[in-house]
Amino acid sequence: MTPADLSRAVLDAVCRAVEDDTLPGPVPERVVVERPRPGGVGDYASNVALRMAGRTGFTAREVAEILRAEIVRSGVLHPRIARVEVTGPGFLNFTLADDSHGELVRTVLKAGTAYGHGDALAGTTAAFAPADELRAEVWTDTVVRLLRSQGATAAVIPGGTESCTPVPVPAADGFAIGGLFDRLGPDAARWALLRAAVHDHPHTGDELLVQRESNPFFRVRYAYARTRALARNAARFGITPDEVRITPDEAERTGYEEYEERTAYEEYEAYATPHAAATTAMLITAVGDHPAVLEAAARLRAPDRLARHLEHTAEAFLRFQETASPLPVGDEKPSAAHRSRLALAEAAGAVLAGGLSLLGIDAPEHL
Repeated sequence: MTPADLSRAVLDAVCRAVEDDTLPGPVPERVVVERPRPGGVGDYASNVALRMAGRTGFTAREVAEILRAEIVRSGVLHPRIARVEVTGPGFLNFTLADDSHGELVRTVLKAGTAYGHGDALAGTTAAFAPADELRAEVWTDTVVRLLRSQGATAAVIPGGTESCTPVPVPAADGFAIGGLFDRLGPDAARWALLRAAVHDHPHTGDELLVQRESNPFFRVRYAYARTRALARNAARFGITPDEVRITPDEAERTGYEEYEERTAYEEYEAYATPHAAATTAMLITAVGDHPAVLEAAARLRAPDRLARHLEHTAEAFLRFQETASPLPVGDEKPSAAHRSRLALAEAAGAVLAGGLSLLGIDAPEHL
């Protein structure tokens, strides 16, 4: 279950509470769902009650309790949500069901590189004036892609009503920005212009061409190429990415118990080393946060947010594959755990490829 799914569930609860006159309107345009802050519990949290409290006549905690009751009473509570709690001054906290991780991976694999695209900005129209400076041109092109990925109507139109945020950027690292594409190539040049926040100078030196993991641009594309290499090598073993239940033979061979009650991911998670469990959880979190990152990047006209998220996802994937190999090692036999890990690796690849595509950057199968 993604933050976007939770956002819709909470917004439905708000609508029902307003329709029933339990809460006064108006209904907020959107509900933000994100990871809990310190002191929070569960997997996700929303501050919608704090935002609504000022105009309802209720305290934020009272609004949160009303929404919690509405979520449970009306059946808005999704089967993949195990628990809803109210914490602090009025935060709604959500704990996902045990198989939510497997469900997330299945959702990503079904959507592919379109995972995270949605209709959060449907009805929004943005017309951008043509840019007269290189960074502004690249930024505008990417913002249009991001807005369209969230259902908005966006285009570059002469005389448009909205101009892009970036302004002409002075040369960085001693290089003239005008020859950037010729010197670095289109992919590295776009990364250089999009990775830095709009108010920061981009780093445009030749370090972007260094093929080492210390280079974030290389690391993101390398991580994607590794996901494809894993898929090719898995095919040779006859392993396909899947979230399936442990078979009796696998349970007996590995010593796992109660195989009929567990999916492959849950079984692996239960028996993983603490380090492997931590890196798996980090990658699951990065993959699960992708839709919210895309929506925020589109709303804020901030492609740099997506670039940094891809760096984080790449780092999480590279750690994951080192501690929880999706392929058998040594005399290890292929198992459901490998299929589950391979499915998660493929989900990470979909996030990386889809994100790079929105930035206008190629995702190479080999690197």
